[in-house]
Amino acid sequence: MTSNTRVVVIGAGLAGVRLARRLGELGTPVTLVGDEEHRPYNRVLLAEVLAGRYSPDVIALPAPAELTRGRVTGIDREMRAVHLADGSEIAYDTLVLATGSNPVLPPLRGLFTPDHELPEGVHAFRTMDDCLGLSKAVRPGVKAVVIGGGLLGVSAARALAMRGAQVVLAQQSERLMERQLDPAASKLVRRHLGDLGVEVHTDLRVRDVRCVGGAVRSVEMADGYALDADIVVLACGVRPRAGLAQAAGLDVRKGIVVDDELRTSDPHIRAIGDCAQHDGTVYGLAAPALEQADALAESLAGDGAARYTGTRALTRLTLAGEGSFDLAAFGETEPRPGDDVVQLADATRGTYRKVVVRDDRLVGGVLVGELGTVGALARAWEGAEPLPDDGPLLHLLTNDGGS
Repeated sequence: MTSNTRVVVIGAGLAGVRLARRLGELGTPVTLVGDEEHRPYNRVLLAEVLAGRYSPDVIALPAPAELTRGRVTGIDREMRAVHLADGSEIAYDTLVLATGSNPVLPPLRGLFTPDHELPEGVHAFRTMDDCLGLSKAVRPGVKAVVIGGGLLGVSAARALAMRGAQVVLAQQSERLMERQLDPAASKLVRRHLGDLGVEVHTDLRVRDVRCVGGAVRSVEMADGYALDADIVVLACGVRPRAGLAQAAGLDVRKGIVVDDELRTSDPHIRAIGDCAQHDGTVYGLAAPALEQADALAESLAGDGAARYTGTRALTRLTLAGEGSFDLAAFGETEPRPGDDVVQLADATRGTYRKVVVRDDRLVGGVLVGELGTVGALARAWEGAEPLPDDGPLLHLLTNDGGS
C-alpha cells in the first residue's frame, strides 16, 4: 500500500484505536472517526469505573494522533467518501468499519417514553455516558434491578453492590453466564454475588417496566411479582452495529460479513471487531477484535500474506477489590458422551477447576477462584495438539501448572 493511501477508520473503540495505532507504527497514515465525546477508552473496564475502583482516565486508551469527532451518517461507495452529521465528508481509499455493537433493549412494556427515550432511572450499560449516568444515580440503599445474568449483568450487579445499592439480578434462563459456564461454576458466581448482598433470581422473565411521572418505580415479572426499583440496568446482550453497512448495501447477516482479509463485499471496505462476522462467527469479545486489528494493520501496510483465520476466544472475568473473584472459561465446558473430564473443587475456598478432553485433545475448561494454571491450559487448548501420554492434566489443573 502506498504511503499516500487514505485509510479511514470509523469507530474509536478497542479495535479501531488498535488498528490506527498499529498502522501509525507501520508508517501508514490513518484518519480515525469516533462519535463519543470522551477520549477513547477500554469498554471492558467500564464496570470497574462504575464500582468506583477506577476513574475514567485510568481506562483511557492511548489515542492516535488524528482523531476526528463526529457521527458518520452515510457511506458513498461510488465516490469513496463518508458523510458526517455536520455536513462534512472524508474521502477514503480504504474504509474500515469498527463500529462495535449496540446494547439489546428487550421488548418490555413501558420501556420507552412517548419520545422513544428510556425513562429516568433506566440505563443501558454499554458506553462511558451510560456508566457515568449510572454512577450519578447510585447511592447507598438505592434499589437497583439488573436485567440479564450474562457477563455484563454479573459485572454490573457486582459493581452496584460495591457502591452500596440493594441489587436484584433477574436472569431469564436457569443459570448465570450460561453461555460460558457449566452449572457448578455458575453456582459459584451466584454464591459470590450473594455474599455481596445481590439477590439473584433465575428462570425469571421480566414483562413490564412501571414508571410514574416518567421515572421508573418497579419491574414486573411474567408471574405478576413486582420488584421495587429506583434504577434498572439493561444487560441483555449486544448486537453488531451494522446499520451504516446495511444502508451502504454491504452483505450483512448477523454482522458485516468479512473474509480472511477482513474484506467486506466491497473490496475497498473492511470490517473488524464486534460489528464483523467472520466465517459465520460474531465474537463480541476484546481478544478477537485486537487480533483482527493486528492482522488488518499488517495487510494494509503491505504484508500480502497477512490473514485472519479466527480466534479461539477465552472469556475472563476478574472482579478485583473487596471479595475479589476470578474466573476463566474457554471452549466446550460441557462434555459430550465419551469425553474425559477432570474436576477439582474446594468448597471452602470457593475454587473450582474442570477440563474436558476429547480424543487426547483439550477441548474446553472452566476455572473459578485461583487462575494460576489458566495460561498453561489456554496454550494447550489453543494449540489443539494431542496431549502427552504421561497424563499431565492433573498437573495442569494444580497450582504449579504454571501460567
